Amino acid sequence: MVIVSHIAVTSGLHVNFVRYSDTELQREREREREREREMSQKKIFLVLVAVSTVSLLLHRGGHLNWTMSAFSLGCSSFPLSSWRLTNAGGGFGLTMTAPGKPKHTSVAFLKTHKTASSTVQNILFRFAERHNLTVALPVPSCGHQFCYPHMFSGRFVHPNTVPPDILTSHTRLNVGEMRRLMPNGTRYVTILREPAAMFESLFSYYNQHCQSFHRVPNGSLEEFLRHPTLYYRAEEKDSMYARNTVAFDLGGDKDHQPAGDGKYVQGFVTRIESVFSLVMIAEHFDESLVLLRRLLNWEPEDVLYLKLNMRTEESRLTLHGPVPAQIRAWNWLDSALYDHFNATLWRQLEQMGRPCVERELRLMRRAQESLVRECFGEDTPPLRSSMQIRNKDLRPWQPSSKVAIVGYDLPVNGELGGGVIAKDMCVKMVMPEVQYSRLLLRSQMIRYRRTHPHPH
Repeated sequence: MVIVSHIAVTSGLHVNFVRYSDTELQREREREREREREMSQKKIFLVLVAVSTVSLLLHRGGHLNWTMSAFSLGCSSFPLSSWRLTNAGGGFGLTMTAPGKPKHTSVAFLKTHKTASSTVQNILFRFAERHNLTVALPVPSCGHQFCYPHMFSGRFVHPNTVPPDILTSHTRLNVGEMRRLMPNGTRYVTILREPAAMFESLFSYYNQHCQSFHRVPNGSLEEFLRHPTLYYRAEEKDSMYARNTVAFDLGGDKDHQPAGDGKYVQGFVTRIESVFSLVMIAEHFDESLVLLRRLLNWEPEDVLYLKLNMRTEESRLTLHGPVPAQIRAWNWLDSALYDHFNATLWRQLEQMGRPCVERELRLMRRAQESLVRECFGEDTPPLRSSMQIRNKDLRPWQPSSKVAIVGYDLPVNGELGGGVIAKDMCVKMVMPEVQYSRLLLRSQMIRYRRTHPHPH
């Protein structure tokens, strides 16, 4: 009897529990349906806002430079996630920055030779102008470089361009002097290029200026590589263009012996890694810009570019047979640096995650395409010889009659849409290094005199 009663009581408890669960389940379903209705209403509202925004931009004649799909960009390891609309450069665009994290504005770029460094310099020049920053520029006696090939010194910096935020003209690395000049927290960046391709460019570009190249019969690269010690003179003032040029720019010993000294390479690599937050790679320029943007917390519009200081195809030498290997052997230190930092770059990209990098590249390239159409009125900007460029301020320097450097010509006056701001942006993006350096120096000297009036 006790057992039956116990079972009955237990059964009663069980029935009550089931009934209670059914009631709660029904309530939960009602709450879920309510949440779905709210989400549906929010989605409809967001779609209406997006459609209205696009309609407004089209009505105003603006350009939606980055596609709406960019709103979905989100990389867990990437700090740039908050989007906003801007009206920069005469056209509308989408930009993004990390919430609560300002752009980094103190940058020292060690500009190496024939490595796409002029393109990076142009990016930095334009960033400095847009954000009212000061660019360190050389004194007149140094030309447009910091008295290269001398080691960098603060004495080479024009007094009207200090204290600087950006340093990006050619110089030879001197870490102590640079750190005395630049603000604390400055990010140091440089760029390398595959040694065979870089040396071919150096041989072509400096053939009439570097005695080690100039004395080679018929200007033959193959002949130089067969007997490099026959033509190379380490003590000549321009010899740095003829051997381990990047290592020299980075403060290394271009003529270190024995060649292939692994201990010296390791020590040199360690020193570079202790100074530079990022070593870009020319062959992977866009991927390098993704890392640069992450390092500096910059927006896509801050790293848009057109390739500068390029040679015509006729000025290029085709490398075949043993030539690439001979170049790498002669430039053994540059080769070791490139191989190490190329691998480093790809490790950094892998840490970000391939899907994230690919989304960043698509975003940047779409923005690039839009800007090119706005500046040139077509998808591919036409390259022009120096004499074909109507605006003299856009004509690139020609190193010799044997090498042709091409540039860009922009539509004139009413041919270019987007207003004065857009026109200025397009002009600056294609302006060669020498002209841009002079322009910046003039504007910064005017600003300096306004802020440092002479006492009466």
